[in-house]
Amino acid sequence: MTASATTSRTRTIDLADGLSVTVHEFGENTDGQAVLVLHGGAGPRSVAGLATAMSEHVYTVAPIHPGFDGTPRPEWADSYEDLAWAYLDLLDRLDLNGVMVIGNSLGGQIATEMALRDTRGRVGCLVLLNASGPQPDDEADIVDIRTIPPLEIGGLSFANAAFRPDMTKLTDEQRAGLAANQKTQARYAGENFLYDPKIRRRLHRVTMPVLVVWGEQDGIFTARYGRTYADAFPNSRFVPVEGAGHFPQIEQLGATLGAIGDFVDTVVKPDENA
Repeated sequence: MTASATTSRTRTIDLADGLSVTVHEFGENTDGQAVLVLHGGAGPRSVAGLATAMSEHVYTVAPIHPGFDGTPRPEWADSYEDLAWAYLDLLDRLDLNGVMVIGNSLGGQIATEMALRDTRGRVGCLVLLNASGPQPDDEADIVDIRTIPPLEIGGLSFANAAFRPDMTKLTDEQRAGLAANQKTQARYAGENFLYDPKIRRRLHRVTMPVLVVWGEQDGIFTARYGRTYADAFPNSRFVPVEGAGHFPQIEQLGATLGAIGDFVDTVVKPDENA
């Protein structure tokens, strides 16, 4: 599969019950196969580089979760499960099968919820990047960012200080946008902002290949949490990434792409590379 990284567009796709999703598309849907890239609470820009890189190999779709970046969100859409169903509807609408769903942070939790609900073969495999999900064995493995001053969150999120945003330099408009996104995230997360206390006992049903990539210096979700998450899937691979925090696709894009490429070559489609 190949796709032109120079071909991109943004459009809004209407789904069921008044829900519309704004998507960034890279490349052309020529064979019904694709990568779906789901952002976390940091917003769509946090996965833009990854989506662009993936589009060099395959048609790539990167939606904006309804309510983020000023997009509309109907009142009934208020859970990660709602987003999971919506993105399965999106794959139906685009007629995509065997899709690799990549999710960072809460995007990874949505990806997992999609896999649990998919009955039509729309999802082929998962790639979870420092994803939220199951309740931790040890509460110390997760930091509740709602209790942390905004100026300190960057230090927990990035291993390299050069990547940490300077919150003091944000414009009023940027601050308002960030606050609106955080409010939307809280709406979707509900009472279980950091994890779903019930999801782990369901993960044995996700029998498709799962790659869990984890920035080892994540100060929000520890690497131990990531390894335990991976172990809950029956067909998973765990790859730690040195020199990265909560966003390995930003701090260590090359290593992240390498892990995904090896996963495809050896697990997802080994026969094509024999």
